[in-house]
Amino acid sequence: MDGEVGSGFDPWSAAFVADPYPVYRELRERGRVLWCEATGQWLVPHHADVSALLRDRRLGRTYLHRFTHEEFGRTAPPPEHELFHVLNGNGLLDLEEPDHGRVRRLVSKAFTPRTVERLAPAVHRMAGELADRLVADGGGDLLTTVAEPLPVAVIAELLGIPESDRGLLRPWSADICGMFELKPDEETAARAVRACVEFDAYLRGLIAERRRRPGDDLVSGLVEARLSEQEVVSTCVLLLNAGHEATVNTTVNGWWTLLRHPEQLALLRSSPDAVLSTAVEELMRFDTPLQMFERWVLDDVEIGGTVLPRGSEVALLFGSANRDPARFPRPDDLDLRRVDNPHITFGAGIHYCLGAPLARLELVASFGALLSRPSFRLAAEPRWNDGYVIRGLRELLIEY
Repeated sequence: MDGEVGSGFDPWSAAFVADPYPVYRELRERGRVLWCEATGQWLVPHHADVSALLRDRRLGRTYLHRFTHEEFGRTAPPPEHELFHVLNGNGLLDLEEPDHGRVRRLVSKAFTPRTVERLAPAVHRMAGELADRLVADGGGDLLTTVAEPLPVAVIAELLGIPESDRGLLRPWSADICGMFELKPDEETAARAVRACVEFDAYLRGLIAERRRRPGDDLVSGLVEARLSEQEVVSTCVLLLNAGHEATVNTTVNGWWTLLRHPEQLALLRSSPDAVLSTAVEELMRFDTPLQMFERWVLDDVEIGGTVLPRGSEVALLFGSANRDPARFPRPDDLDLRRVDNPHITFGAGIHYCLGAPLARLELVASFGALLSRPSFRLAAEPRWNDGYVIRGLRELLIEY
């Protein structure tokens, strides 16, 4: 049976962002699908439903491949936001078939198991160097010293972005990702559009350079594969954003989780080789970096007796699904040895995260490097960023 969401679900509340899990428990107990007036969405909190709907082609990341805004009962975004929507709408995450399959087949060549295996020595070396720097400094912000530089360097290396330009990427990404939050304000939108203008211009310059002098990198490969220039730009932006945002947050959220579960951290330190791979999966499940994934209802969908009509927006609650007791025994317990762990942190269906194998490599390398160095302790209580959809700490200050 369905119902309306109470005041507990408040994605603009700092208290809710800091710990949404008790509210998720209430949502799961109340029904399979619940209407949220504040966000104008149907919330789906259960693992089985979220998993099924991610694979259901009656839902889509966009509706513009089938309907105009007017036909779908929606208002077109304001003209001043157009560049953001062009950039975002031509990326893999928002493309639907047949364009999605065409672009994904080309991009996936950069993320094959063989490619990831080839990258492994360099990723472990970089992780070790970053960890050594943190130790040598006596501590610092784990986010900016280790969690952020590693995935940014890896994805930038894949794309062929010069090392001197990599400092531009994270600020652009942070500003663009602000638009993925619920009801972003005009200031957030203006920052995102400005970042899109700058990022777009930078990438078009890089594409022109690769046309003149192709290299052994993904940008050169995409140009050679005859994607349109807009598709190349949008694909690069998506890979740079998705290629590090979730990994950064999984790293810092994961360490904050471990520091609050000293018995599990002690287990991991005592036998990292045996536990590390399952530990990374459990940390992604326990505190999911992407809490919500939104989809449009393209054709009526029925869930537990409630019909979601075409034109509705559905909020698939990844964070709730990953704590669903119907799928995970003792879901609120951190168990780094958990083997049966079908979390949906990487999504499912045609939009399953293309870079999942690379993200796992980076996380294992990063956690492994820090575990093999001296133990550290928390230097200050961390604070959460304002964002709920992409949820992570502002910083994680530690000391040796």
